[in-house]
Amino acid sequence: QVHVVESGGGLVQAGGSLRLSCAASGRTFISYAMGWFRQAPGKEREFVAVISRSGDTYYADSVKGRFTISRDNAKNTVYLQMNSLNSEDTAVYYCAADLGNRVGATPYEYDYWGQGTQVTVSS
Repeated sequence: QVHVVESGGGLVQAGGSLRLSCAASGRTFISYAMGWFRQAPGKEREFVAVISRSGDTYYADSVKGRFTISRDNAKNTVYLQMNSLNSEDTAVYYCAADLGNRVGATPYEYDYWGQGTQVTVSS
């Protein structure tokens, strides 16, 4: 069992920045890929970014150049730095652990999920 807990969400003005954190349990955290997804009201959950166990990163086109995913294996934590936020980034953001390091962009490829953290961008 892997517990995943997100934090750092909140209300921010358009053009502003937020950094989300995601803490995951497990002695083998270093072997996981970790991903971020988001879900806006009335929409399906969508891929945002993923970081492999070796540190390779992949992003959705909608956030490329604005968001940065990183990991600190010593702290079992993954971060999502979000810059130049706009109203379309408003959503609940979820962190997920991929124990198989599949580095995928679909929710089905992830094994454990956090409860989500709300990000609201005001215009």
